[in-house]
Amino acid sequence: MRIGELARRTGVSERSLRYYEQEGLLSAGRTPGGHREYAEGAADRVARIQTLYAAGLCSEKIAKLLPCMRDSDGRAAATADTYLMTELTWERARIDRMIEDLRRSRALLDEVIATAARPADEQP
Repeated sequence: MRIGELARRTGVSERSLRYYEQEGLLSAGRTPGGHREYAEGAADRVARIQTLYAAGLCSEKIAKLLPCMRDSDGRAAATADTYLMTELTWERARIDRMIEDLRRSRALLDEVIATAARPADEQP
């Protein structure tokens, strides 16, 4: 499929897809006319890249991680080594800390919303 079709299927801009290719996260063949042509599984890979970016991983770590994942199911493949697993364990702990920070922020917002929702004569 061409870049425009991949962008439509994934909701990711063509510019981002080109960036993924530049960073070695995504590969494309070329048509005789020089247009990018992506394999059918590229949409799954783009979804995985998006998920990893959303988790806060940088492109360098994603590039190390992707060869160790199966595009269809995302589980670790046989190429995952001890070093990568150590890095990913650290990333998971970082994400856990972010989740806790977000929970605390949400609780604070809930308190402010609850206070603001009280009638003026019940305000502290």
